[in-house]
Amino acid sequence: MKFTEEHEWLRDEDGEMVVGITVHAAEQLGDVVFVELPEVGTVVSKDDEIVVIESVKAASDILAPVDGEITEVNEMLVDNPGKVNDDPQGEAWFFKMTVSDPSQLEELMDEAAYQKFIA
Repeated sequence: MKFTEEHEWLRDEDGEMVVGITVHAAEQLGDVVFVELPEVGTVVSKDDEIVVIESVKAASDILAPVDGEITEVNEMLVDNPGKVNDDPQGEAWFFKMTVSDPSQLEELMDEAAYQKFIA
């Protein structure tokens, strides 16, 4: 897995990157009550705002971690946004994407670096 300073994780799954938020981010947000996902086929650039999350504490935007195209979204989160609190690094992924510039992945943190970042 790779991690961003915005508390997102990326996992390679058969050449696509699955993207979600970390356990740390979910704990900081509190109870998630709403998730707005991007449209499949949307072409994004790194740092574009692509997902909106609302919790009892605040609203947050999830940024595109790299350049690419959205290939799938996790529709389960629309009806069950609280799943983000239950399993943020598992079933509660937000979207899958193809990466147009794989070199951007090299700029992201590994798990050890992320743990040090949040310490």
